[in-house]
Amino acid sequence: MGDPENEPLPDLMGLVRARTPARLLVGRAGSSYRTETLLDLREDHAAAMDAVRSEMDLTRDFGLEFIDRWELLEARSRATSKPEYLLRPDLGRQLDPDSAGRIRTHCPKGVDLQVAIGDGLSPAAVAAQVPTLLPLLDQGARDLGWTVGRPFAIRYCRVGILNDIGELLEPAVVVLLIGERPGLATSESLSAYLAYRPKAGQTDAHRNLISNIHARGTSPEEAADRILGLAGQMIRQKISGVAIKELREEVKGLPRDDPGE
Repeated sequence: MGDPENEPLPDLMGLVRARTPARLLVGRAGSSYRTETLLDLREDHAAAMDAVRSEMDLTRDFGLEFIDRWELLEARSRATSKPEYLLRPDLGRQLDPDSAGRIRTHCPKGVDLQVAIGDGLSPAAVAAQVPTLLPLLDQGARDLGWTVGRPFAIRYCRVGILNDIGELLEPAVVVLLIGERPGLATSESLSAYLAYRPKAGQTDAHRNLISNIHARGTSPEEAADRILGLAGQMIRQKISGVAIKELREEVKGLPRDDPGE
């Protein structure tokens, strides 16, 4: 009789494992993980730690062609280093004065959609997802007839920096593409935070979120449609946050035709 631990997984177990990156039904050696599983776990943990402590570098992460195409500005928060950023989240929620001045000088005010890129807790996620997602957002917004601002990247960025962007540029909707806190499933997961006319004093209750943008989660193509759909709702209803619920039947900000009409 064969060893049950080494028998092929039943079909149902195989389907369960295919649906999630979680370490389910991976077997054991005594009371511990198998060596292969343990090594994978340590590798993923190291990748997550590296992602949190790494620095965003526009040239390395995006390439000169991408930077030139989008005339990508680099800004920073009031945090002066990665250690300070990790210890002082409040500093990551504000633009430093020099960066605010450059953004005010070089970016148009009052556009319909302004996209900003923040390193957040995973510059690796920004490098992996933004080169695909940004062009989709830009083209989709222009197809809708919206005006689109000049994108910029923010070093040592926290979500609350949306308020400073809104105060500076007065766009209808700001989209912040920011690296999520990495986990053991992936270190390359991006979030998109959206706010309608953000301003000082607003909190997460005034923002909407589309998360888990990565290869095994929400694809950049789906994320772009969902972001533009939410932005369209915000522009029409002139509000964002808890008062808005994502309508998944919407595509690129426009409602589908009502079959009853």
